[in-house]
Amino acid sequence: MSVITTNEALNALCDRLSKSDYVTVDTEFLRDKTYYSKLCLIQIADDNEYHAIDTLAGGLDLAPFYDLMTNENVVKVFHAAKQDIEIFVNQANVVPKPLFDSQIAAMVCGFGDSIGYEKLVMALCNKTLDKSTRFTDWSRRPLTQRQIDYALGDVTHLRTTYKKLKEKLEQSGREHWLSEEIGDMLNIDTYTIQPKDAWKRIKIRNSNRRFNAIVHRIAEWREEEAQRRNMPRNRIMRDEVLLELSAVRPTHTNALTSIRGLGANFASSKSGKDIINAIKESLELPDDALPKISRRKPPSQNTDPIVELLKVLLKLVCKSENVAPKLLANVEDLEKIAESDDADVKALHGWRYDLFGKNAIALKNGEVAFAIKDGEIYVFPIEK
Repeated sequence: MSVITTNEALNALCDRLSKSDYVTVDTEFLRDKTYYSKLCLIQIADDNEYHAIDTLAGGLDLAPFYDLMTNENVVKVFHAAKQDIEIFVNQANVVPKPLFDSQIAAMVCGFGDSIGYEKLVMALCNKTLDKSTRFTDWSRRPLTQRQIDYALGDVTHLRTTYKKLKEKLEQSGREHWLSEEIGDMLNIDTYTIQPKDAWKRIKIRNSNRRFNAIVHRIAEWREEEAQRRNMPRNRIMRDEVLLELSAVRPTHTNALTSIRGLGANFASSKSGKDIINAIKESLELPDDALPKISRRKPPSQNTDPIVELLKVLLKLVCKSENVAPKLLANVEDLEKIAESDDADVKALHGWRYDLFGKNAIALKNGEVAFAIKDGEIYVFPIEK
C-alpha cells in the first residue's frame, strides 16, 4: 500500500492495473461550499495491491487514471457509483466502462433496495468497517494513517464483495439484469445538468403557466450562476425565494427589497438586474410560448383495489425470486398498470415482464388469484 503523489508513481501503477481483470474504485470528495465536487482522494485496488491517489498533490496529472477508467479490458467496480462518475465526467468527460456497481448487483441478488456499503460488506465478507473518520475534511493535508486506512477499506473489501456478487449473478443467470440497469449509468448525459432543465429539481405545485415560465427562467439563471461561480445553487438563491419571486413578479429592482431571503445588496447588484430582466422576459412571452403543464391525473378510485392487489403480488414475487422491489416496479408503475394493460413501464417489458408483469396483467384480468395456506399467500391460476 502507498499514497501516490507523483506522476511517475501514478503512471507505473496504472500500467500495472491495466493488466488486471478488474479494479475496485472509490473517491473522497467535498461539496459543502462548491457546485462541483472537489476531488480529494482516489482509492483503487486489484487482487495484488491497493493504493490511495492524492489528487491534491501538486502537479499530479490524472490522465493515466482516466485512461484506465476507459480501458475496455478492465472492469471498474464501484459501490453506488453515480457521485464518483459525476466527478469524473466534470473533470475529464469520462464514464468508466465496463462498469460493475455492487449496490445495483446487490439489489439484483436480493439484498434489498439501495443497500449501504457497510451492511453489504458485513453480509458478504463478515467484516465491520471503521466509520469513525467518515466526516473527515479530506482536503486537509497531511492525511493521517487512520484516515488513509479508512479510505482504503472502501476498495479492499469491495474486491471480495465483487467476487461474491459476480458468483451469485452467474449462478442465478441474472447477469443481463445487471447489464440492463447499468446501461443507463453509461450515458454521459446522466451526469450533467443543463441550466434550461434546472427547474425540474424544484417542487412546483402551481399549475399557472406564466408562473411556471418565470420559475423556469430564474432556475436557469441560478444554475448558470452556480456553475460559473462554482457555488451551491441554494447559496445563489434558495428554492423558496425563487418561487416567491415567481409569484410576486417584481418588475423593478426596488421591489426586490421586500422579498425575504435576498441579501441586503441584492437589489442593487448585477444579479438583481438579471432577475428583473428574467421576470420581464417571462411576462412578455406570448401564451403559445409558455410551458405546457403536463400533470398525470390521479388514479381512479376504481383502480385502488387493483393497485393494492398488485402490491401484494409484487411483494410475493420479490420474496420468491429474491430480488429488490425497486428493480421491478414502484407505486406509480403499479397505478399505471392498474389503469392500462399497455402501460409504458419497465415492468411490462423484458425480464421484468417474465418475472412480474405477466402475472400482473393476468391478475387484473381474473386469470390468477391469491390463496392462503399455513399462513403463506400463494398465487394460482384460475381455470376458465
